[in-house]
Amino acid sequence: MDVEGIRKELLTHFDEFKHCLVTDSGDWTVKGFIDVYRNIYTISRDTKVVSKIIELMLFPLISRFAVDHSFQMVLSDYQNHYPDVSFIARDSSKIALDLKSTYRKDGVKVNGFTLSAFTGYFRQRDSTKNIKFAYKEYAAHLVLGVIYSRKEEASDEIKLHNLEDLQSIVSVAEDFDFLLQEKWRIASDRPGSGNTKNIGSITNIGDLIEGKGPFVAYDKNVFDDYWMNYLTKDMARAIDSKVPYHNLEEYLMWPNRIRSDH
Repeated sequence: MDVEGIRKELLTHFDEFKHCLVTDSGDWTVKGFIDVYRNIYTISRDTKVVSKIIELMLFPLISRFAVDHSFQMVLSDYQNHYPDVSFIARDSSKIALDLKSTYRKDGVKVNGFTLSAFTGYFRQRDSTKNIKFAYKEYAAHLVLGVIYSRKEEASDEIKLHNLEDLQSIVSVAEDFDFLLQEKWRIASDRPGSGNTKNIGSITNIGDLIEGKGPFVAYDKNVFDDYWMNYLTKDMARAIDSKVPYHNLEEYLMWPNRIRSDH
């Protein structure tokens, strides 16, 4: 499977994605939820809500891409399973596509993506627990990232609107950018936020778009080895061990590390 060719082809659809998500003025096209009585309920800036709606909006476009390229598109059975989309080619080879969104913190950095688990199926690559197909079956793991700015003007979540109010309802997001990179190219050497055992992304916008994470200076094997052996304090304590390293610099001095070709 020509992974890079598929990635470049999907990149050509970014204008279509933007047209779906963004108005001519740069605002998000979504204003809220509508019920059968034509009432409109505005949405909050909650990142999980925004992310899920963006995902639902992009699915039909991604499905069309799959059909045009003779891929079978298989969705995850559960919200917390990996990946969001599996592309299966005619030769049965597979590509994982995860849809992620995050907001800008300023003109240079974003809040960051959470790039799937570094335990479970990531380490046990024959396992199908919490993953659509075994991790080893995927030829590549792509991230379709959406970056947006939060609108400073808050929407009125209490007020009930109707269709006549549509244009006056404040969008909660604006200024959308897109990126498509292999996961290892935008991964950081730190876990994502919270207590979940997930890989965090880099946060510099330019580096995200260009795929210039810290592991690119080495190779994908170093990324895999780093995260397959990474231990949080709780994980180390549970096996009566010490944390072998905390970052990429310490990993490169770890005697058990894999040797890079670079």
